Amino acid sequence: MLKLDPSGKICSFCGRDWSPDNRFAGGMGAMICVSCIDEYHAIMHSPRRSAAIARPPWDLMPDQELLEVLPKIVVTSEQVNGFLHDWVAVIRARKISWAEIGSVLGVSRQAAWERFRRTVEVAAEEPAPTR
Repeated sequence: MLKLDPSGKICSFCGRDWSPDNRFAGGMGAMICVSCIDEYHAIMHSPRRSAAIARPPWDLMPDQELLEVLPKIVVTSEQVNGFLHDWVAVIRARKISWAEIGSVLGVSRQAAWERFRRTVEVAAEEPAPTR
């Protein structure tokens, strides 16, 4: 089922690992740490700092820094893909059809089933959470 535990996750903005001292907020597969929330809040509430980020950050990065960020992007992509699979498992647990899932993803029922069926099968075998 949907994994809400942030351990093993990274901040989608800076790439830092979750820890009790580096808490996360998240949604739709993206995670953001408290430090990034504070930093981006300060930027967005300062006209001078907001103007300074009008260009994408990679425009100013040297080649080596671009290369260093690449593995973090891969981890973030895998994190979002895992969330996608968990989300489909939740949807299927509610008996929503493969045809409906495929339709909203812009693929056939068969393509949706082939991509997500293993995740759904594993989720169905897990015991229900106790309260």
